[in-house]
Amino acid sequence: MKRRDFVKSGISLSALAVTTGAVSTGAVSKPMVDIVNKSFQAKAKHNFKLKYAPHFGMFENMAGKDPIDQLTFMAEQGFTALEDNGMMGRDVNMQEKIGNQLSKLGMEMGVFVVDKGGNGANTLAAGKPEYIDIFLDGCKRAVDVAKRVNAKWMTVVPGDFERSLPPDVQTGYVIEALRRGTDILEPHGLVMVLEALSDTPDLFLRNSYQTHLICKAVDSPSCKILYDIYHMQKNEGNLINYMDMAWDEIAYVQIGDNPGRKEPTTGEINFENVFKHLYKKGYKGIAGMEHGMSGKGKEGEQKLIDAYVEVDSFKV
Repeated sequence: MKRRDFVKSGISLSALAVTTGAVSTGAVSKPMVDIVNKSFQAKAKHNFKLKYAPHFGMFENMAGKDPIDQLTFMAEQGFTALEDNGMMGRDVNMQEKIGNQLSKLGMEMGVFVVDKGGNGANTLAAGKPEYIDIFLDGCKRAVDVAKRVNAKWMTVVPGDFERSLPPDVQTGYVIEALRRGTDILEPHGLVMVLEALSDTPDLFLRNSYQTHLICKAVDSPSCKILYDIYHMQKNEGNLINYMDMAWDEIAYVQIGDNPGRKEPTTGEINFENVFKHLYKKGYKGIAGMEHGMSGKGKEGEQKLIDAYVEVDSFKV
């Protein structure tokens, strides 16, 4: 299918949404997104069972460097969502273009990272008012960004462990800060998803069960778990079992094989089994492709697509 025809069909469907009253404040409603998604899935090269979400740059050799062209290419391949960690750093005009193109293509916006201002203040566990203020300001700015790109989820990382304080005191400070953040997000129907990481032992949040406890204590629909399969394989393993234990608070999943944090099939994780488990549990959320690529150029990008086709081929 030619890309211009693919985009044209998306535009006509978006116009239909406008004429039927399905569009509110410039964004396509959820029922209309589902309709458009099904239309594109019927025409796309692959019909994936889960909502895998690439990042910008993953297909720039095949689609070009323009983000809008990359989005169109993703939709052509059958991907129905996008992740962009750095969305808050993009200018308003580009955010609006991305939001409009996502709507035209019937794609959903996945997570972006709540920007803390880039001044090195990196821990809510310390309980310092100035750090909490920076976090809350990021939440406020994230609301406007989410509206432009029709996003629902945003990644929050509490930051570093504060070695001068007992762990339970730190947990209390984090819970208090997150509750204040949900006061900002909840009226807009937005959800912060807490991500436990493995990058350094200095990080406060490292396990799914620790994150589950914090979400229970915050007690808000706007504070849930981002279960990153790569990080959790490194920090705790036993993926499916731990996923099940935290299931009632998991709202978002991210992907990366280990070792190497590249696409599925490059490491030790049996992604076909993991994805089958997600599907059988009725997971309707996004599975963000937050990983690198084992290959380079167009060949590497095709290898990435082929990997997802392979692991998505589980029987249901």
